[in-house]
Amino acid sequence: MRRLFIALLILALLGAGAFFAEQWSFFAPGPLAPHGRATIVWIKPGEGSAAIGQQLQSAGVVRNGALFRLGVRLRGKNAALKAGEYAIPSGASMADVMGILIEGKSIEHRITAAEGLTSRMIYEIVDKDAALMGSAGAVPAEGTLLPETYLFIRGTTRAQMLARMARAQQRLLAKLWPARAPNLPFKAPADAIALASIVEKETAIPEERRHVAAVFINRLRLGMKLQSDPTIIYGISGGYPLGRGIRESELAAATPYNTYVTAGLPPTPICNPGRNAISAVLQPENSNDLYFVANGSGGHVFTSSIAEHERNVARWRKIEQTMKAVPAPPSAPALPGLNSALRGTSESEGAPAPAAVPSPPKPRALRRHRIHHRRV
Repeated sequence: MRRLFIALLILALLGAGAFFAEQWSFFAPGPLAPHGRATIVWIKPGEGSAAIGQQLQSAGVVRNGALFRLGVRLRGKNAALKAGEYAIPSGASMADVMGILIEGKSIEHRITAAEGLTSRMIYEIVDKDAALMGSAGAVPAEGTLLPETYLFIRGTTRAQMLARMARAQQRLLAKLWPARAPNLPFKAPADAIALASIVEKETAIPEERRHVAAVFINRLRLGMKLQSDPTIIYGISGGYPLGRGIRESELAAATPYNTYVTAGLPPTPICNPGRNAISAVLQPENSNDLYFVANGSGGHVFTSSIAEHERNVARWRKIEQTMKAVPAPPSAPALPGLNSALRGTSESEGAPAPAAVPSPPKPRALRRHRIHHRRV
């Protein structure tokens, strides 16, 4: 009887020792991160506690993966561990690591699709992002994505990201379309997106978007051609920079995207407009203006009168000549005011006067793309 008592006592002491040893090791500080203040670990979906423990040990986050697994099982937390990408702080205990995996707060990555990019351009950004997974699938239809900065966790697929951008635009339209201004010349939201894409490319100044939208809407109502350079560029290069000016032959070509020749909206959007450009065409400024031209300070001057427009064009030409007379140093930024200067009536005899008047072909096209790149 005495021997049995002694044996039980020894077993109890051993059990208590093992318990306290496990408690101490589970809550004791863990290894220091080899680089920086944390170690990045990605736990893939479907991994069990044994695989997780081994991965944590291989990453240097815990000293013994088997002890981590035992500690998790003893506490009944096996099923609570979540997949994800985690930043494990340097010196975190196994208890800390378990808590992080249970909380499931993964590292958030971000991807930015800038306003004015085409669907192909956004597709390429998504396709090249190393934190996304899988195939991106087909290139989305032009103008169906909402440019923004999106947060995501590792494990998100490229196709899911593109679908998320499309849903974001659909939600925005579902909110803005019913509240649009009355009597707009749009049959469907797709028409609004097409015009918003032109507005997006015509001005980089947020305060001007509603005014630029009003000019184009007024021209649509009157049956005037939109005469917008960005539509021609899209028809030639798919929205990529031409690296040169628009040729006279391209201005005269009867193509679906040449709004100097073809009346109405282009057959598709020419880029993915941002929420501000979409809002601008659905709530345009109250204006009768039909023309705009660069003002020499980065913005535009607007008018409803062709005579006043021609005077504005003449002033712009003088500013242009002054700009040419003063050579800029190589490191100086591009001169302002060349972005939306479209062709005047003097260059399109017999045609309705366009919305604006350009600089010489080469500076105009180069300036337009410089603005595009800066906004990206």
